Amino acid sequence: MNLGNKIRELRRAGSLTQEQLAAALNISPQAVSKWEMRVSQT
Repeated sequence: MNLGNKIRELRRAGSLTQEQLAAALNISPQAVSKWEMRVSQT
């Protein structure tokens, strides 16, 4: 399992949207999406 998949798995296990996770981390939702998508492709 790579990092992007792990982030997605933990986010979903906590019933969080990308927007909610981004708000909790004080980052943009696009950053969360990029982490999940970009890392998953490598």
